[in-house]
Amino acid sequence: MTQQKIAILGGGVAAMTAAVYLTEKDDWQSHYDITVHQLGWRLGGKGASGRNAQIAERIEEHGLHVWFGAYVNSFKMIETVYNKLDRPNSDPLSTWQDAFKPHSFVVLQEYIEQEWQTWPVDFPVIEGNPADGTLDLHFWQLVEMLVAWLRKFVDSIEYEVDKARKQTKLQTTKRRDRGLLQHLASQVRDAYDDIEDDVEDFFDSAHDELKEIWSTPSILGHQLQRLLTLRAQDKHLGEPKDRLVVWYVVRKLKRWLNSEVADMLDENDNIRRAYICADLAIAMVTGLIKDKVFSKGFGSINHLDFKQWLRNNGANETYSVESAPVRGFYDLVFGYVDGDFKKGDVEAGVAALAMLRIILCYHGGVMWKMQAGMGDVIFSPVYELLKQRGVKFEFFSQVESLTANTEADGTHYVEDIVITQQVSLINEQYEPLVDVKGLPCWPAQPLLEQIDARQADLIRSHNINLESFWTNWPQIYQAEFNKPLPTKTLKRGIDFDQVVFGISVASLEHLCPELLHQDAKLAAQAEHVKTVATQAFQVWLNKTDEELGFNYTPASEERPILSAFSQPFDTWAAMSNLLSKEDWPSNGPVNIAYFCSAFSCDSYPPITDHEFDKREKAKVKQNALNKLNIEMQPLWPNAYVAGQFDWSVIHSEPSLVGQQRFNEQYWRVNVDPSERYVLSVSGSSAYRLATDGTDFLNLYITGDWIKTGVNAGCVEAAVMAGMLTARAISGYPEHISGEFGFEPDGA
Repeated sequence: MTQQKIAILGGGVAAMTAAVYLTEKDDWQSHYDITVHQLGWRLGGKGASGRNAQIAERIEEHGLHVWFGAYVNSFKMIETVYNKLDRPNSDPLSTWQDAFKPHSFVVLQEYIEQEWQTWPVDFPVIEGNPADGTLDLHFWQLVEMLVAWLRKFVDSIEYEVDKARKQTKLQTTKRRDRGLLQHLASQVRDAYDDIEDDVEDFFDSAHDELKEIWSTPSILGHQLQRLLTLRAQDKHLGEPKDRLVVWYVVRKLKRWLNSEVADMLDENDNIRRAYICADLAIAMVTGLIKDKVFSKGFGSINHLDFKQWLRNNGANETYSVESAPVRGFYDLVFGYVDGDFKKGDVEAGVAALAMLRIILCYHGGVMWKMQAGMGDVIFSPVYELLKQRGVKFEFFSQVESLTANTEADGTHYVEDIVITQQVSLINEQYEPLVDVKGLPCWPAQPLLEQIDARQADLIRSHNINLESFWTNWPQIYQAEFNKPLPTKTLKRGIDFDQVVFGISVASLEHLCPELLHQDAKLAAQAEHVKTVATQAFQVWLNKTDEELGFNYTPASEERPILSAFSQPFDTWAAMSNLLSKEDWPSNGPVNIAYFCSAFSCDSYPPITDHEFDKREKAKVKQNALNKLNIEMQPLWPNAYVAGQFDWSVIHSEPSLVGQQRFNEQYWRVNVDPSERYVLSVSGSSAYRLATDGTDFLNLYITGDWIKTGVNAGCVEAAVMAGMLTARAISGYPEHISGEFGFEPDGA
């Protein structure tokens, strides 16, 4: 077989996943010759991180990078990488279990009567390896698990209602509803032997036309779950009475909640929070049944925004639609068009499926915290493994354009790839990693000692950012050397046969205008799959969370990951677990706080505006100062003296005082086309293409912006995209968990 040359453009999660799976078979080099072309000095894309050699080798991230326990494909990929790399046990983070630790403590913020109130949630630990989980749950399995959570909240509410001596007995009067309960009774009686006496009485009364039918919320919820457990096992979708029973019971519970609980919501935090969760679960079950998602698929509701879909299905506008769990999800996916926090927009099918998977499909913790930077935990071992396997890496390779050609038979190909070589290396190969306390890491800046000395001096003296779309490096180079930066053109059939385009969707208009002009589907994807800028800052602290005044620590003593807070910077994570992987002296910080959110920006200037990213980064600094000066008091009350932020809690050089101490912290804006976060605005999934869905026979697009079983900006979507790309090229891997998540189950 002729060896195929594959050019991988970009080094983000999807591109590197594709490379991992393309090289999984022992004889892969007899089939493929793979070269990765990467802008700048490091892999990672939106997940890149770097070590600051000037300040204690501290970790500097693009944002907050935490994996969910339902990231089945992601954990399979990283487990494969660590197992195949087989680091010595004496090395730091030698296994993936060392690199990730389960995390269960999530915190939400409610804004009640002009005050922020903290809603701590300690998720149950579900034993197991996330890599052994599944996202391939059919309709009834999802509904069964959703109703199990509903029961939990309904039971707790019923207890409180009973204590308040309010109504917990429910009567069924309509003949149609009696028939539905008869169906429920017959199904459960035939399958279960351990039916309680009060349930037997309930079932008997349903069949006896002369008796009144009385039940309780807990009886209805329990028997409904029994029916759904049966359907989860037999996957039977064809009996409409099953769906009508579900519809009846959840609506019955909804009416009870509204009649008996509504007046208690402002008086009791626990009741209000249980109500919100129950109400959201009921709205989702109602919508899944009413909108016939079982026969049409989750994709059928993607024309609606998730909040609108909840409204359509009866969710309480005041308490539930704008609740902390819903706002927290929009924060999680940066779901705000142009970073405008008044323009939230997330596809209903994408959001509903993602929330169900996150809550129902996790193993270990609901989240998993990386025990170093994402670059160190993910991209260093990936790079080392691929390098061992023989994949070639061309760093400082800036893709400028892709051009097309059409053969006589009408077949379209990517013909040329034009690349700018950003720097000249002293040696032929760039060695990108540095050792930090025994761990291979990516530096926050390029290793200038490996770069031509004259160019290195220019980069240093002009503080050049070789990753910036708006960099003035070409102009500075031209002025110094009286010639442009060198370029090279990769030719189809000589330098490459297949192209894996792993650069994010917002780059298409800049790098591929010729392809967009020729392929209307690709052009539509570039237009409709939108992105948003994001912002992040990190502060190193002299006080623990408790010393700052955050007193909601669970028994496990896990540090909080918090969302649904004031905007911008609606998300905060306490990351003191990373201190041991940094290189601080004994009098160093005792805590780290990460913040991130969407960033407001609705237009982007041409590449010639070399100050744009600097101006936007300055806005992030001001946003961060405002956050600390004004908005963190509800969470860190002890960090304020007479209402003023006490800057001494920030770790910095002792000579710096007041707000100056922030100058040694870290902040960034992600406005570059390749760094903006991919959105799932309503209706956009219809424009997502498969990895091989363009008109160009040798082009494979990959990233969290293509068609997957997730269709949202996240690591799991990117990993699935990379797997899909590898399979389209090589036929491997055969199975990708959850890839048909938006397809109907049938019936």
